[in-house]
Amino acid sequence: MLLQPLSGVMHVCHPFVMFKLWLFVVPTLNVVGLDNLRVCKESDYHYEYTECDSVGSRWRVAVPHTPGICTGLPDPIRGTECSFSCKAGEFLDMKEQMCKQCAAGTYSLGTGVRIDEWDELPPGFANMATNLVSEDMNFDSVENCTMSKWVPMGDYIASNRDECTATLVYAVNLKQSGTVSFEYFYPDPNIYFEFYIQNDQCQAADVDSRWMKVTENEWQTNSVQLNRGNNVLYWKTTAFSLKAKLPKPVLLRNIMITGVAYTSECFPCNPGTYASNPGTSVCSICPRNTFTSKGATGCQECSKEQYSEPGSASCMQRPPCTEKDYFYTHTPCNTDGQTQRMYKWTEPKICSEDTEGAVKLPASGTKTPCPPCNPGYFQNNSSVCEPCPYGSYSNGSVCTKCPAGTEPILGLEYKWWNVLPSDMETSILNVEKDEYEKTGGWVVAEDHIFSGAGSSDRDYIILTLNIAGFRPPQSITQVAENREIGQLSFVFEMLCTEACELYFMVGMDGRSGGVVESWVGQQDKQSYHYIIQRNSSVSFTWAFQRTSQHGTERRFSGDIAKIYSVNVTNVMDGVSSYCLPCALGSSDSSSLCTSCPPGNYIDKASSSCFECPVNTYLESHRPYGKQACVSCGPGTKSNQVHSLCYNDCKFIYKHDNRTFRYDFSALKNATSYSSAASFTPKGLKYYREFQIELCGNKGTKLATCIDNVTDIRISGADSKTVTSFICQATIVSSEVMGYKTVVSSQPVSLADQLLGVTIQTVLNNITSPEKIFSRGNNILRDVIFFYRSTETTQVCSTGRATTIRMRCDPLKVGSGVISAPSKCPEGTCDGCTFHFLWESAEACPLCTEMDYHEIASACTHGIQKTTYVWQQPKLCKDGISLPEETVGICTTMDFWLKVGIAVGICAALLLIVITCYFWKKNQKLEYKYSKLIINANMKESELPAADSCAIMEGEDAEDDLIFLSKKTLFGKIKSFTSKAHRTSDGFDSVPLKPSSQGITDMDL
Repeated sequence: MLLQPLSGVMHVCHPFVMFKLWLFVVPTLNVVGLDNLRVCKESDYHYEYTECDSVGSRWRVAVPHTPGICTGLPDPIRGTECSFSCKAGEFLDMKEQMCKQCAAGTYSLGTGVRIDEWDELPPGFANMATNLVSEDMNFDSVENCTMSKWVPMGDYIASNRDECTATLVYAVNLKQSGTVSFEYFYPDPNIYFEFYIQNDQCQAADVDSRWMKVTENEWQTNSVQLNRGNNVLYWKTTAFSLKAKLPKPVLLRNIMITGVAYTSECFPCNPGTYASNPGTSVCSICPRNTFTSKGATGCQECSKEQYSEPGSASCMQRPPCTEKDYFYTHTPCNTDGQTQRMYKWTEPKICSEDTEGAVKLPASGTKTPCPPCNPGYFQNNSSVCEPCPYGSYSNGSVCTKCPAGTEPILGLEYKWWNVLPSDMETSILNVEKDEYEKTGGWVVAEDHIFSGAGSSDRDYIILTLNIAGFRPPQSITQVAENREIGQLSFVFEMLCTEACELYFMVGMDGRSGGVVESWVGQQDKQSYHYIIQRNSSVSFTWAFQRTSQHGTERRFSGDIAKIYSVNVTNVMDGVSSYCLPCALGSSDSSSLCTSCPPGNYIDKASSSCFECPVNTYLESHRPYGKQACVSCGPGTKSNQVHSLCYNDCKFIYKHDNRTFRYDFSALKNATSYSSAASFTPKGLKYYREFQIELCGNKGTKLATCIDNVTDIRISGADSKTVTSFICQATIVSSEVMGYKTVVSSQPVSLADQLLGVTIQTVLNNITSPEKIFSRGNNILRDVIFFYRSTETTQVCSTGRATTIRMRCDPLKVGSGVISAPSKCPEGTCDGCTFHFLWESAEACPLCTEMDYHEIASACTHGIQKTTYVWQQPKLCKDGISLPEETVGICTTMDFWLKVGIAVGICAALLLIVITCYFWKKNQKLEYKYSKLIINANMKESELPAADSCAIMEGEDAEDDLIFLSKKTLFGKIKSFTSKAHRTSDGFDSVPLKPSSQGITDMDL
């Protein structure tokens, strides 16, 4: 291949890109010894054109192969115009400056070149590898990326599979506008693949998108316009996968560039291709069991003992046939209802039956009764299974009409595999040739269907089920919130000795689908469920590949995948295996089924519709009986049509005789949280980004994550979007043209349904451990939101679950701070259950009277003020406001002090008077007592005392009369102090009262 050489000094646009500059030099001959040089022959030189001048003209000059060995070169002559070019299949004869046809066995593209040989890196290509370690990080343990380059693989070139960036560069100079086209195989989205073009001034060409789209399991062609002048083409890949296995590489082949000024020669056809006629622009591929060498005009047949694949350069010896080279199948049922096991060679047959040690094809088996038809079908007189008419059902034998008041539940259930169902098709994708082969594929085997053999172990064995649409039962009313349109489930098994892989893909509306799930290696018998959430035409595809290793031989044909059953519900124009009660029309004579209003279940006994109780939601796919109404979780309530339960961002609970009310409305808008940055062994920086929408809009999920590799200058790019309460995406930052572009990929839904809001740590078998987060305040409990995702995986068989702890923190105002457990910085420790802590002042309960107390001021001038303040720390928001300051009348302390002193003085005086009184009375009593003692001790010669001085029995009253006669206080004092009646011996003189009786003799 000869391209018009790039000339001049080209500006270097990339630090790893160097352009090979071809300098046109007209040799100057040494005039010394010219006479001794021979005359140049045509074989001693070749013709080239000079650079085009400003008017678009040039000169043709002769350039010797080895300067200085001959003389007499042809003189320069004016060449063709710079825009001159030849047609496809022609070349420019430089001697005559005319276009001529290419000879048989060769080809040309006229103004273009094709690069389709990749045994080694073709001339003009640069291949380099770099890592994406950030300049602002200290990362000393980055693995070397020197060997992470594009690798030539014969028919194509393969990209790297690690986190290094591999760049393939090609520079070309065009004399007129042209195009570049190439075929690429891009099956794995874990590799970021971009293609872009720059001129020699490092200016990028204006293309729609530099990011290539994933091709799944087929080759695609990409074509881009090229401008006149220098063009530098870049193919760049960066792999990124956190899974244990490496991603599949990007494959590149058949690069074709048009717009070069001319091609001065034709190119020979590659081995395995031929051109039988002159003037060919494309060489033809030799068929199977033929071969050619380079530049062939026809193909040669292989011998009987040899074989070859299409486009082969040589033939290979046929190996002896083994048990792996044939398979068995069953014939369709005959009129007698019998089938027979048949053995067939795996096509294309490459083994030899005549070689020593080869096995022969086994004889056909005996005839056996056919297996029953699949549910919903019956066997006609010709022993062919046909679908039952609408309104009837069957278990695979006889169709039975549905009883009155019931309706058939439509679907598809395949569990017997005597023939391939009419809505299924199978094929083989030949990876090497990018061709679909309709022969072979998946093979039926009575109770299962298994993957057949392809041309090589790299081929994809494909099985596709096409569904036109879905129709729920008549009695089920579809509401916008109900996302489950139908469900697919299948039971499978994988028997593998190598790293085989089974892909399950779903396509919508005729578009090729993405991989939903895949399984690698040996897999025990198991089931998988997929929920259909959109009513459209759907294609379900199973693709089995025995190995991804390069090679054309069949070494693992014994590795197979088996599918035992496939079941799809609510299929439009499906069949029924059973009937269920339905809601009947309002007319008494009506026996036709009708739809219940939204949120109503069907009573089996009466075939009537009844509304679900408050705060329950209806299981729309099983609306039979009151048990179909499922209670909402704690802290949630149902919508009007009972299709789901939701939380309005409010929550109430009681604790210690106190009611706590929460309002999270300020946090209901979608919020993002990013985990700490992580690095792959090659230094690629990535992090997880979570979109969180706490409550939704009455159950409507608003958080969105995308899978899109997009230049930030382009809006509206195609993307895969995941919408839920909480979703996760992987974010990678890469340097693109001097500014950073965020690459978002691998979106995953973590929360499709809000299960409940509570302060308990366990709900529906989901646990939110307290110990994974630091302790909060000891006064308030965390409010926990529980969610679950409907998408199941091999690891998360019940779907993913998420919990969000809402914690009151008055210091974190606004949206607050979201964090993940310290031991699980990406939010999960097992990949299935995610935990987050959301701390915010908006997560505090509403304020009540319990959250403040009063403070009374001192009484000043008869006035006292009462002020109300919040309890500290303040753990509430909004709610009630603090009461206004109050002012009241009070009595000062001086007044009460005076009153107290006066009362004290009075009490003291009273005490003194009482004390004196009782002291005086005590004195009198002592006196009387002493008198009695004296009288008792008198001698007999002495006269007795006066009557009044003796205390005789019965005289108390009189004594009291004498001494307690009423006198004024002044009189008592006067008599007490008077001395007039005191005798000389110191005793008082007391008048005696005359005795009423005379003195007896005894007394005398």
